[in-house]
Amino acid sequence: MILMQPTVVAAAIIRRGGRILICRRRPGQAHALKWEFPGGKVEAGETPPAALARELREELAIDARIGREVERYEFRYPGKDPLLLIFYVVEDFTGDPENCVFSEMRWVRAAELQNFDFLEGDVAFVKGLAASGLT
Repeated sequence: MILMQPTVVAAAIIRRGGRILICRRRPGQAHALKWEFPGGKVEAGETPPAALARELREELAIDARIGREVERYEFRYPGKDPLLLIFYVVEDFTGDPENCVFSEMRWVRAAELQNFDFLEGDVAFVKGLAASGLT
């Protein structure tokens, strides 16, 4: 039996002024119009923090200092290979986040996160984050 190595995905919990940045996927994308935290797949030869810094430059046009890891777990969408989701706090960045790839972006309080339709892979993390009040 061949064990599948999970695809590693790094995501940013970008905090500013007591709020967290969330982003909504565009129509036509996989998981269209679902909310997510910015970030993406770790490419060969990259560390998760380096991949996240690259993704934040591509998606939001910011240069971020990747902070501490706050959570990691595996998740599998039906019929897909497993993902290893790693979430990092980002509080230090230069530039003002610009929407380069999403249908919309919002700054919300942790307690408001559960009001949004997040990617299934993020739901467990969102519940914990909302309960912790991490802001």
